[in-house]
This record gives sequence, C-alpha cells and structure tokens, in this order.
Amino acid sequence: MRIQVINGNTYEPMTQGIDESAQAARAPQTTVITTQPKTGPQSIESYYDEYLAIPGILEQVVLGKDQFDAFVIACWGDPGVEAAREVTTKPVIGIAEASMYVANMLAARWGVVTTQHRALDMIEKTIAKTGFAQRCVSIRTTGIPVIETENARQQTLDALEIAGRLAMEQDRAEALCLGCAGMSRLDLELEQRLGIPIIDAVAAAVKLAEAIVGLHKQTSKALTYRLPELKPIPGFPDYMQPAALSGDRSADQAETTATAPAPTAS
Repeated sequence: MRIQVINGNTYEPMTQGIDESAQAARAPQTTVITTQPKTGPQSIESYYDEYLAIPGILEQVVLGKDQFDAFVIACWGDPGVEAAREVTTKPVIGIAEASMYVANMLAARWGVVTTQHRALDMIEKTIAKTGFAQRCVSIRTTGIPVIETENARQQTLDALEIAGRLAMEQDRAEALCLGCAGMSRLDLELEQRLGIPIIDAVAAAVKLAEAIVGLHKQTSKALTYRLPELKPIPGFPDYMQPAALSGDRSADQAETTATAPAPTAS
C-alpha cells in the first residue's frame, strides 16, 4: 500500500514534521511519501492563503493518482479535498475530517485546539461541513502562528496545555483534536499533561487511509465526485485539463441521455 501525504503549505520544515508523524503512524507494510505543493503560501492562516494553496495541492494529486493507493491532505482546513476526490478514484482523506471521526468515537464531547484567533471562522466551517458541529463543544486558540508551531515546540506545547485546560474546564471537552498539521507529534505529551485523548490529525488520517484501502473501497463516482466537466481551463498545464484526467465518464453520458428532451412528432 502506498499513501501520499500532501502538506497543504510550502514550508519545508513543516513537511518534514508531517512526514515524521505519518511514518510513525503507518503500518510496517505501508509506504508513505510526504510531499508539498510546488507553489502556494508557506502557511495557511486565511481564506486567501487557502484558496491560493488549492491549485498546488490538486496538482500533487493529479501527478500522483497513478502511483498511490490513497492521499492525505495535511492541513486542518482540508483544502481541496472535494476537488481532489473528483480527479481520482483513490480515497482522499483530509486530516481535519479524520481527526474528528476519531474524536467522535472516543468522546461524547470534544474540542479543537488551533493556532490564531482569526482561524476560528475557518475551523467552524470545516467542522460544520463534516456534520459534527453538535459534538464539538469547544474551539480554543493558542495565538501562535502556523510556522511557529513547528519552530517553537515547547512554547506551542505549553500554549496547547493552557488552551486544552480551558476547553476541559469551561467547555467540558473530553477529547481534543490538534487543529493544525504543525502540531503533529505533540499528542502524547499533551495527553500526559491533560489526561484526555489528544488526536494527532496527521496520524489519524494515515490510519484511516490504510483502513479504507484495506476495505478495498474507492471514491464514489455516482454523482458528486464525478470527473470534472470536459472544458478547457486556460492558463493551466495540459495534465491539469479535464480532458487529460483518465477515468470512467459513462455516468456523465448516461445523465446526458436521461435528461435529453424527447423527440417531438413531426
């Protein structure tokens, strides 16, 4: 089994940290290759950053779709996950969704600890999109920028402990998701400090990807995640054009036939 883990940003030290978490989580028979986009922001801390990051993330999936059995997008906003599912039949796992699934099975009430306060709206929308808003009782921030979560590990850990205690004591959270890929590998020490389950989102996504591949399941192409419509997209390379994406388009043809107007009698 081969899994490609894609860092959502272009900051190399964070890519290395994500790889450490992914390698520690993988099963012995699984090969994990961690990459980052060729273009895009060094950190994703705003909607502007997120939307600029998505083309580079999609390019990684398109280039790897014949080489890997599953993809993990390692940014807690899950940028580009839905679009990536359109270009491949292979499972595409966002680390946010994966971590929430795990938290949901470990605790009745759980929360998210993330980076800066301005990310709250992005985090709330990510949670709402997965349908877990009723189970998430807390979103707390450390105030530490994304890149610094990788560079200032002790400061990040201490800030996570403070935020985590607030989530437990004021919001009654019984488990916590680490809401940034840069926080990976801090879960075990934070668990020792807080005494509740702490979910490393990168590790959770790798294990979930292994499980889905092991179940021999692929992304549904029945409707929502069909291949993109055949039309030119100016400014993008040939391999990113819908016509270059291999796959079964019979569902598209069937829908066209089904919705075509019936011939009128002459």
